[in-house]
Amino acid sequence: MAKTWWELQILCSPEIEDSVYWRLEEFGCRGTASQKKGNVVSVQAYLPQFQAHLLDLAALSLWLRQDALCFETSLPSLQWKLIDEEDWSSSWKKHWEPQEIGDRFLINPSWIPVPENTERLIIQLDPGSAFGTGAHATTQLCLESLEMRFSGLPESFVNSAEKKQDVVIADIGCGSGILSIGALLLGAEKAYAVDVDSLAVRATTENREINGFPPERLIVGQGSVEAVQQMLTQPVDGIVCNILAEIIMEILPAMSEIIKPTTWGIFSGILLEQSNAVTDVLEKNGWMVATLWKRKEWCCLNVRRQ
Repeated sequence: MAKTWWELQILCSPEIEDSVYWRLEEFGCRGTASQKKGNVVSVQAYLPQFQAHLLDLAALSLWLRQDALCFETSLPSLQWKLIDEEDWSSSWKKHWEPQEIGDRFLINPSWIPVPENTERLIIQLDPGSAFGTGAHATTQLCLESLEMRFSGLPESFVNSAEKKQDVVIADIGCGSGILSIGALLLGAEKAYAVDVDSLAVRATTENREINGFPPERLIVGQGSVEAVQQMLTQPVDGIVCNILAEIIMEILPAMSEIIKPTTWGIFSGILLEQSNAVTDVLEKNGWMVATLWKRKEWCCLNVRRQ
């Protein structure tokens, strides 16, 4: 018998879209996508049947309603149904459309023809079950921060005289590989992308091929900071890390093994209310927050060595 999946559909106000994404990620959903329908947003998500019972889905519905009350917006609706294994991986894709991010990027689903006559940098993406379609605020903030980093920065932010084409980055918690691919398109020389999830490692490897980067420019491995350390021949120039605040604070001390005095960092996956705690840990480990960018309840810290 084919394995079955829960297909979830949430109709919500745009004000809580990011909160819905966060709830679904915490709940263990995969292949999440969204589209606007008039004044509401329709969010699709998929979850293996064995990971949730009906009572779990009812609890998720309650959490989503509580979040909406906190934002003082209309209450969302959650519907679910079971689908077969062969259907889930393609079902969510029909809800995902090309998306412009920042001034330079266009995220294009790999199964849709690349648009003609665009000057944007095109990231062709099939995230599979990995996090990172470009729809979430934290991914957008990281891509926009990379744009800023590679487009020429004010002197107060720059802490390295190296040319952008010489930059080597580490992408810790790479998900679909979207940030590594974005950095390479902007001019980075090499990216080391790691994730503890084997599905993310597979998705990043596949997206590397889709975007035409050779394995020696986008090196993919399973693990965290220690995996990057084993692959490196010299310290990295930059770190991008879009995971959860608790994990960022946990792995920051280990990053001292892969950095140099001029290394910069882009850290996201951080709720605004967690930013002070993350900043404290950063400063204790020799980092300085240069800028804090926020979008709704999420923020991205652009940092450099003290």
